[in-house]
Formats: sequence, C-alpha cells, structure tokens
Amino acid sequence: MADQENPVFQIQRVYLKDMSLEQPNSPAILIEQEQPSVDIQLGVEATPVAEGIFEVAVTATVQTKIKDKTVFLVEAKQAGIFEIRNIPEDQMGPIMGIACPQIVYPYLRGNVADLINRAGFPPVHLAEINFQAMYEQQQAQAAGQGSPIITQ
Repeated sequence: MADQENPVFQIQRVYLKDMSLEQPNSPAILIEQEQPSVDIQLGVEATPVAEGIFEVAVTATVQTKIKDKTVFLVEAKQAGIFEIRNIPEDQMGPIMGIACPQIVYPYLRGNVADLINRAGFPPVHLAEINFQAMYEQQQAQAAGQGSPIITQ
C-alpha cells in the first residue's frame, strides 16, 4: 500500500520522434555570399499515453533565409515517455511543462545541430531554454483558454 502512495517520476525512454530537412533553393542559394537570417520556434506538447504514462515532446523549427528565399528548414520533434504517478494534480502541469522538457531538450539540441552540420552548413546551436519562464508565459496566455500546455 505504501508503494501506491509514493510519488513516481521515471524516464521510460527518450527518442527522436520526427525530423525533416528541406533545402528548396539548393544549389543556387548555396553560392550566395550574404549572411542568412535564422528564425527558431520552439514548443512543448504533453500527451497521456496510458494510466500514469505520458509522452512529452519538444519541437523545434529552424528556418534560415537569404532575403525571401529559404536556405534550409529543419523541423524536429524529440520526445520522452515518462511514468508520473501519485503527484498532486496542481504539480502535473509544471512537471510536464518544465521538468520533462528540460530532460528531453538537450537531445533535441544535439540532433538539430548534427542534422544541420551533416547537411553541409555550420551547425545552429539552439540556445539554453528557461522552461519555467516559458511555461509561466504559456500559462498567462492560456488563462482564458483552459489549455494547460500549448505550443508556442
């Protein structure tokens, strides 16, 4: 009986769920001398899988452009399966919106940098993220929408 009441937080698996690379304007854009602009978008998704089992995914979209032409576009989703049991309901949002993404994100950063490098470009290193600040911002935005975790 005591085991059923103890909080449980375990990583079951961390995996690369989805990744794509597009270079729609190659090879012509590769000879451009101008510095490209880089736009990075991040998001967090949490999905129940089974009783006490959740998938938490961090998504990244990295798009570089020269003027209005895309140099490359990377879309990636790194996920983790977590066992989370006997945690008070008011703590579940922060666990899935802060703790889990902090575990998954370093894998996403490495995979994105590696893919961009293998595509023949200097690696784009995703910055460290303060998931607590990101979560609090999302909560403020979602206050009227009733959604505990939304993609930014």
